[in-house]
Amino acid sequence: MLHFLASNAGTIVLSAVLAVIVGSIVVHLVRQKKRGQSTCGGGCAGCSGTCHCKL
Repeated sequence: MLHFLASNAGTIVLSAVLAVIVGSIVVHLVRQKKRGQSTCGGGCAGCSGTCHCKL
């Protein structure tokens, strides 16, 4: 088991870093949605997909 961890340490660390980054992006988007902000960075009034925008 220790040999496996030692030989794959780079992959394990990189995967953990990517998981943290993706997790923080998801948390940020959820918080934006709860605050009523658009996830595209603007309001839906000027958006061509206004009928699909649900805040």
